[in-house]
Amino acid sequence: MAASRPFPKTSLVRRNDTHRFIASKRGESVLGRIADSNRHLVDLFTLDNATNDRLLVEGGIPAGIDGHELVFGIPYYRIVNASFTHAHPLGSRFNGPDRGAWYCGFEIETSQAEVAYHKSVDLAEIGVFEDDVTYDDYTADFSAEFHDARDVRRFARYLNPESYVASQKLAEELLAIGSLGIVYPSVRRSGGTCISCFRPALVMNVRKQLTYRFRWAGSPTPEIALA
Repeated sequence: MAASRPFPKTSLVRRNDTHRFIASKRGESVLGRIADSNRHLVDLFTLDNATNDRLLVEGGIPAGIDGHELVFGIPYYRIVNASFTHAHPLGSRFNGPDRGAWYCGFEIETSQAEVAYHKSVDLAEIGVFEDDVTYDDYTADFSAEFHDARDVRRFARYLNPESYVASQKLAEELLAIGSLGIVYPSVRRSGGTCISCFRPALVMNVRKQLTYRFRWAGSPTPEIALA
């Protein structure tokens, strides 16, 4: 594989209380609404679990990430594992569609801006900026050597606001040489900093914090407030 040189250098990143926003789960499962009996519900959950990538990898079935890399027995381990096993179908900035990563912001405002942007893209596809969604703020601590792409001018092609082609290729090459992840400037909030962590074991001390409501009322920019 031809490498996309030069690789960013590595830097020791020690940062506590980084922020990752995850859509809240509220109320009963949608499966409960379509089941006509408890037995039917059990069958539906069995079918759902059989196609749940996180459960499959945790159970030892190979996928984009080896089950031995996942974490167990710590608070919110399912949340951590899900971020690596449920990748977006098109991938994200520093991961492809087969293997996810833990994305987070140094600042809460950065994570809010990142989430708001991507949700607004989804709403733009249907042409209606009307929605009301709650997100839970999960904080985590990091102390690791990450490849450092914070030099905006030098690594501009990996920070393209419209394309992930170059950045996904870089991530693929870095994974192949054992990279732990990338620290980089937020593309959605000026002055913000993000981490794309490639290794579940490095996502430490995960805690669930406050819940925020994102409300779109005709504009691509949502109102954000505590739920």
